[in-house]
Amino acid sequence: MTSASPPSFQTTGKDQPLRVLAITNLFPNPYQPHKAVFSRQEFQTIARQNLDLTVIAPILWTDEWPARLKNGRKLPAHRTTTIAGLKVVHPTYWYPPKLLRTWYGPCFRASIARVAHRLIAEHRPDLIYGSWAYPDGWAAVRLAKRHGLPVVVKIHGSDIRTLDRHPGRFAKTLDALKQADGVIAVSQDLADSVIRLGVDPDRIRVIYYGVNRTLFHPGDRAEARRRLHLPDLDALKLGLFVGNLLPVKGLDVLVAALSRLDARGELPATRSDVSGAARPGVRFVLIGGGPLKGKLAEAIRAAGLSDRVELAGPVPLERLPDWYRACDLFALPSRSEGVPNVILEAAACGAPIVASRVGGVPEVAGLGRSILVDPERPDLLAEALAQVLWKPETLPARPPGAPEVGDLAVNLRAQVAWFHEVLARRGTTGSKPTANASVSHDAGQSLAS
Repeated sequence: MTSASPPSFQTTGKDQPLRVLAITNLFPNPYQPHKAVFSRQEFQTIARQNLDLTVIAPILWTDEWPARLKNGRKLPAHRTTTIAGLKVVHPTYWYPPKLLRTWYGPCFRASIARVAHRLIAEHRPDLIYGSWAYPDGWAAVRLAKRHGLPVVVKIHGSDIRTLDRHPGRFAKTLDALKQADGVIAVSQDLADSVIRLGVDPDRIRVIYYGVNRTLFHPGDRAEARRRLHLPDLDALKLGLFVGNLLPVKGLDVLVAALSRLDARGELPATRSDVSGAARPGVRFVLIGGGPLKGKLAEAIRAAGLSDRVELAGPVPLERLPDWYRACDLFALPSRSEGVPNVILEAAACGAPIVASRVGGVPEVAGLGRSILVDPERPDLLAEALAQVLWKPETLPARPPGAPEVGDLAVNLRAQVAWFHEVLARRGTTGSKPTANASVSHDAGQSLAS
């Protein structure tokens, strides 16, 4: 994979910020303040890099109406808020739940159309950015073409990897990626996937995500446990999951694996004596929210694991580093992934990792001490969990000089540079700047800084 430093282009005047209109279904809102925190971090970070960023973040009507009925809270006038210092407009996303997936893109576009046209007239953006392939990216491309603006679409993983399960959206997703002026892939594996589908590799950049290294870094594990009011290290082995409670995350596989450990006596609830030696208890904490919460809670009860598996709900970003430091292992048994940011966060804090060998996970798992297993295999997952819990010394050490997790601000400079290059290409009728985009690994520090 070739590493390239993207050229810097000034398209809006020497000191004028680049004006970008971002369209995303992945962003916090007043009803869901912890939604897609990674997206908030990204937008907040690139906005500091001389970008004038305005965000359209629709709210599903199926999320908004129950929230309003529950607490009576309405959005401010014009449905506009300020989040992380950014102006965010929240139109209602009207769509038929679980039906007519082919129409989700047109529904999304129709839901944001009036707001988008107004913001384009008011802010005159230089570029439109769709931060998810479908429906966001498809709608962003249609909107950009109508207004004669360049458009960049970012692909994360499940927006591409689950296309075969939803053929109704396949054609529109592929159409959006082929018509976009630029595509950002968060892993080489993901970029290769869309190239095989026919997307021009010269329009793709692989830009890995990063983490806020002032927040996510190793620390005193015992002190982290004290701050979280958890038992001491010698009294409790702590397993951790962080993410949305969705089928793609494989939490049913995790419960099945833990049941196997329980049947083997390797998941004690409390500290106990085994063969004359003290063995700590085990607890797994699952941080995050989502539609599977009820079914997952029932599965945990049915497996007899309620005293050892806790559904902790969402946690503010600022508290996550202590959880990573306090745990004995971080588990991510996903069925599909791009490059999960939680792997980067866990690795940056020094947590051992057990994860599925899917998507871009193998590209970044080496940033920490890790074991990868095949997805959908509770037997293999159980063995890996047992190894990290009870024989952590057998985990291979990271070699001296191994790359570290990249800093978010450093990595996202490549994204802003790609925005500028896309603009420059649109303004050039001759030859394009040369780059090995299949895929140019922009951000020479995108994996390690």
